[in-house]
Amino acid sequence: MKLEVERRSLKLTTPLETSYGTLSERELLSVALTGEDGLAGYGEAAPLEPYDGVSVDRVERALERYRPVLADSHELGGAQLIDACRQVEDLPQALAALDLALWDRAGRREGKPVSALLSDDSARHVPVNATLSAFDRAGVAEQAARAVQEGYECLKLKVGMGDDAGRVAAARAGAGPRAQLRLDANGAWEVEEAVRTIEALSPAGLELVEEPTHGLEAVRAVRERVAVRVAIDETAEQAGALAAGVADAVCLKISRCGGIAGLLVAATLVRSTGAEVYLASTLDGPLGIAAALHAAAALASRGPMPHCGLATLGMFEGLDDPLPVREGAIAVPLGPGLGIEPL
Repeated sequence: MKLEVERRSLKLTTPLETSYGTLSERELLSVALTGEDGLAGYGEAAPLEPYDGVSVDRVERALERYRPVLADSHELGGAQLIDACRQVEDLPQALAALDLALWDRAGRREGKPVSALLSDDSARHVPVNATLSAFDRAGVAEQAARAVQEGYECLKLKVGMGDDAGRVAAARAGAGPRAQLRLDANGAWEVEEAVRTIEALSPAGLELVEEPTHGLEAVRAVRERVAVRVAIDETAEQAGALAAGVADAVCLKISRCGGIAGLLVAATLVRSTGAEVYLASTLDGPLGIAAALHAAAALASRGPMPHCGLATLGMFEGLDDPLPVREGAIAVPLGPGLGIEPL
């Protein structure tokens, strides 16, 4: 199997403010795997160092270390190939790129979309939330109102920085009473501060608060003391987190799970605890978003899916979005493999 790797850079139209810093540009690794039959599959590595602590350079080095394994993979199936690379270096962000490329190649070979390989009854559309990126009250209110007009039923707002109370109130005012409002603190608060802040913000009507604090015990302590539903994101990476039952919902991401196969295993484990699963982007490129849509479509055939955080391609400057949002949902690509071509 021949491996090709290329760096890609995407610029955000408007910088995204988070509790862990400001993001203005996104660097990704585009991967192509070509078999002896000449058929290529395409994947993407999307590490985000401020979020997951993994640099693009580290992923690129891991992919280079996988190259000899891939070149000598004549009799290995997809799962065996991933396991062989994992033994060289267990880095989910790098393995995800290979996993996506293998699924894409399998779908192209069979002439079927990946979602059809995953489930006989996959969903055709995935409901998504809008991300409110403005840092001022007026901007948040304007974005919220526009999102609702465009058909979004769920809005997500980053908190844990600046004027949280004012921005949450502005989001609710702009969105109106019916839209779901989801907050993401990216672990900005300690337990006591999280409890106080969530209680203060809850009159705005919150669907859930994602990652109010970091760590299993800290999240458990917050959840036990607030009426608002709590979700984990970064904390889901900790050992035992998926089966710990500390949250009402768990946010899963293609990159952190090591690809589509790993995400589906993680989702099954989470659902066995009674918690909900939803998928989100780490500001992935089109291939990463397409992979998440196929996984979400398969998961939707096994149980209800909350709104997913996959409507992020429109945040990039100059990108012709191949997966546009229509009435608050994204259509799952129907072409073979992941259904889209690499950048």
